[in-house]
Amino acid sequence: MAFDVKRVEYHNITVEGHLGEGAKLLSVFAGVGVNLLAFKAVVLKSTRTRFTLFPDDALKMTDGAKKTGLELDGPHSALFIKGDNDESGALADIYRKLSQADITVSESSGIADIKGSYGVILYLEQEDCEKAVVALKR
Repeated sequence: MAFDVKRVEYHNITVEGHLGEGAKLLSVFAGVGVNLLAFKAVVLKSTRTRFTLFPDDALKMTDGAKKTGLELDGPHSALFIKGDNDESGALADIYRKLSQADITVSESSGIADIKGSYGVILYLEQEDCEKAVVALKR
């Protein structure tokens, strides 16, 4: 089971408003050249949504947020994993290796069967990220 592991930072931002506020937020970051590896949006109330943004370049995103007056919560640590073969048990193997290294995953999100591959984001404590990379490469 071959996969690539990349340490990434993510930021959270909560937006107030109605339909279209998410598009405005994403447009702001696109306008300053931020490429997102992934994102998550969770509706907190009918007029509040929390976005979790995983930029390819965290510095570009924080600079863009400052220039546009947006307040980001973060950075937080995560691992971005892209697997080349979406075979049964791939995710179980990742979690087994992390468990053996005594690493707790606080949250994860994934998607499978993208041209036969998969992707997963593991939300970790900052101090566990490097340890997790080493454990996963064994």
